[in-house]
Amino acid sequence: MITVDEGHFVHLHVHTEFSIYSGVACIKELVARAKELGMKHLAITDYGALYGVIPFYKECKKQGIKPIIGCEVYVAPASRYDRCAVDGETYYNLILLAENQTGYKNLVKLVSLANIEGMYYKPRVDKELLQKYHEGLICLSSGADGEVYRAISRNNKLRAKKVAQEYIDIFGKENFFIEVQNHGLGQERNVNKGLVELAENFGLGLVAANDCRYLRQEDSELYAVLHCIEHGMDLDEYKNGRYDNGEYYLKSPQEIAILFSEYPEAVANTVKIAERCQVDFTFGQMQMPAFSLPKDYKTDDEYLCALCEKALPEYYSVITEEIQKQLCYELDMIKRSDLARYILIAQDIIEFCREHEISVRSRCSYLEGSVIAYVLGLSKVEPSKCNLEADAVLNLEHISLPEFKLGYNPQRDNQDFVIAYLKERYGYNSVAQIVTFGTLLAKAALRDVGRVLGMDYEQVDAIAGTIPNELRMTLDEALNTSAEFRQHYESSEVIKRWVDLAHEIEGLPRHTSTHASMVVIAHGPLMDYLPVSESEDSLVAEFPVKYLEEIGMFMLRLTLSRRLS
Repeated sequence: MITVDEGHFVHLHVHTEFSIYSGVACIKELVARAKELGMKHLAITDYGALYGVIPFYKECKKQGIKPIIGCEVYVAPASRYDRCAVDGETYYNLILLAENQTGYKNLVKLVSLANIEGMYYKPRVDKELLQKYHEGLICLSSGADGEVYRAISRNNKLRAKKVAQEYIDIFGKENFFIEVQNHGLGQERNVNKGLVELAENFGLGLVAANDCRYLRQEDSELYAVLHCIEHGMDLDEYKNGRYDNGEYYLKSPQEIAILFSEYPEAVANTVKIAERCQVDFTFGQMQMPAFSLPKDYKTDDEYLCALCEKALPEYYSVITEEIQKQLCYELDMIKRSDLARYILIAQDIIEFCREHEISVRSRCSYLEGSVIAYVLGLSKVEPSKCNLEADAVLNLEHISLPEFKLGYNPQRDNQDFVIAYLKERYGYNSVAQIVTFGTLLAKAALRDVGRVLGMDYEQVDAIAGTIPNELRMTLDEALNTSAEFRQHYESSEVIKRWVDLAHEIEGLPRHTSTHASMVVIAHGPLMDYLPVSESEDSLVAEFPVKYLEEIGMFMLRLTLSRRLS
């Protein structure tokens, strides 16, 4: 008989702020809370996306907790290409955890292909994709929205057995676990009995889980407010619908031990699974795109040297020994730093723009004042006018992203035109724009929460109007800088509660968009490195610029400028 060790449990079903509108647990506070509760491992399983895995990984490492990288994916009831419901269902949920690097790469592919091929209300995989990319993944059957749970809740045992067998065939018996939950709901207790029976019949392991969406029990109201904002409800309607009973928080191992005292092996299995998982990220190592060279050249450095030598007479009527010496020095430094391809890619874009009569100015700050940048058209600065010593020209310790300002053309979007060229040059699957997150800003948060609380619209608008109209103004700053806003805040408990709730959700992601100017290029398909989606015939990298830079992805900036028209 397995006994429950009260300190022996791992949360494997956890939603963060990046389960947009379905989680209010910010990553830093989430990890800190897990550490406070004495946990040694913690998973991230946001809905259908991997937006938060890098900040989650880094924060876990910082606080001495082992990160488990996962996702709660959506599974189409039939083919991912079908755009219709089957038996009233458009998708089911499934928890996937990466056991190793292969598993993480497969998880990235599944999430990406769900976005590109399976989007129908939600980004969906299907069992064909799961079969193809199952290696290195551990699968949990998920909770109330899982396919197994749904079948048992409808008293369809034959269907539950069929589904369980399908997942066993895909993942293997040792990698497929039946998830049991206990949020104090009557239906859960009844379904759990069926789930346990199913697991026993197939010889499958049980896993105890709490569907975590917020940190503490008192945070349930924040989750309710967020849910209401998304669905256009008010708080009374939410409470009457009994959407949440306040139990979807990060429970302590001691609380879990009590809740699952009937299933101690389900608690023990969480640790066994966590100990199997080991995924790591490499930071600071540049992943340069492939660059095809003319057939007469074997290396990037050889071709760069030839381009510079060819261009030199176009910029200097007299090539002095000093100029030649400076160029040789720069080329040697570039070779030592392995940056030739970086420069070739930038020069190739400049050349394309010139061929298509696009006014362009580029900036590679670490090359400013160099002969290389001048003769390749990357800089307007002539080195002889800089009066710099030879060894002071290149700043190779601080490599910045190449930036290109493109002339505005009312007949053609030059930015899209250049991006289309990059796709052709490097391959559609290797070039992407980059995700950004729109967040709940101070005034918007106030207005949204005011509506949810059923407050008078004119009163809400009047008080929100006392917040200073400054960029990135927060509610904290408004309270410190606007005497009128603070006076309202202190005038009644109703207004104080309203502002406090808005403050708690302020800054949470509310939607995704694409970066106005940044583009990422990979060596081979982007899906080999990071999750992607697709928008308007262009891939979109699902990691923000900051984290793409940290994992070494090559990026450049393309902006339009009317001054260059």
